[in-house]
Amino acid sequence: MEAGIVGLPNVGKSTLFNALTAAGAQANNYPFCTIEPNVGIVPVPDPRLATINRYIETKEVIPAVLRLIDIAGIVKGASEGEGLGNKFLSHIRQVDAILQVVRCFEDDDITHVDGAIDPLNDIETIETELMLADMQTVESALDKAKRSARTGDKEALARVALLEKCQRCLDSDQPIRSLELDEETAKATKGLGLITAKDVLYIANVDEDDPLGEGPLVQKVREYTAANGGAVVPVCAKIESELAELDAGDRLEMLESLGMSEPALAVVARAAYELLGLQSYYTAGEKEVRAWTIHKGDTAPQAAGVIHTDFERGFIRAEVYHVDDLVAHKSEAAIKAAGKMRLEGKAYVMADGDVCHFLFNV
Repeated sequence: MEAGIVGLPNVGKSTLFNALTAAGAQANNYPFCTIEPNVGIVPVPDPRLATINRYIETKEVIPAVLRLIDIAGIVKGASEGEGLGNKFLSHIRQVDAILQVVRCFEDDDITHVDGAIDPLNDIETIETELMLADMQTVESALDKAKRSARTGDKEALARVALLEKCQRCLDSDQPIRSLELDEETAKATKGLGLITAKDVLYIANVDEDDPLGEGPLVQKVREYTAANGGAVVPVCAKIESELAELDAGDRLEMLESLGMSEPALAVVARAAYELLGLQSYYTAGEKEVRAWTIHKGDTAPQAAGVIHTDFERGFIRAEVYHVDDLVAHKSEAAIKAAGKMRLEGKAYVMADGDVCHFLFNV
């Protein structure tokens, strides 16, 4: 799954991206320093992997990962091609969710594109540009759908109705994600490629002296998300970039001195994972203990298909237990002896924390 990091120029996007991916490079004080989107892979922190490895010895432990796209700064007029607008917007359309970095720090050496630090204005600027871009997309698609609907085609008529609903939403200055849609309609809406249909996680980039985000600027963002949906995670990108360069011992010492239990970026990765509606299940053996990413609600065959499409196509059944069962019984043999190892078929809906062995035949 992919999440795109967006924001106005000079809000700390690239510093955050580099810290998340431990790339080590630093963002420049220049509005368009990221012309092509950078791509990074971020492991999703998961203590259950260590728990499994405590009872099942293995050669390798592999966490789930989140694919991050660092998208260059958006400016007012991006929907009309200002800055590098249309190119950036096309990159955003391709991701599954949006991580919007909002500047909540003061620094005279780093200019703000609008000349003042106002996180709500920043959010409004980006939201407006994305809605304007969606309006153009809907208008173009609606014209085509109406022409097709003249023949009485049911699918075209349904598409017209959906597009008109989206148009009314955007005309009322509301993002598409604010619409209440049933599962089928939501799936159809996703196929339209609308940017404001994507969920948003707001990352408040804070001052070094406020790593927990207790200041008034972050509070404004929290109040905004409480009223408009979404979630907010405070992060000091500068601190996180320093932490990323330290070894484990020094990192722990620095975290303790800041009153933090873990890097804030671990919270970001988990929050993004949750935002995308994802969960993990595990496979465990002598070769590797591994977390696999699936959507909440996926069935056992769909989960098996993440490993290999042959597993889904030839799925027979799965042996399943939970990580908690391993903690309670200490080994898979003991889990079986206690009757906690379940045989599940094609209709089984996976639970977060399941450990599986799949039986298949192709």
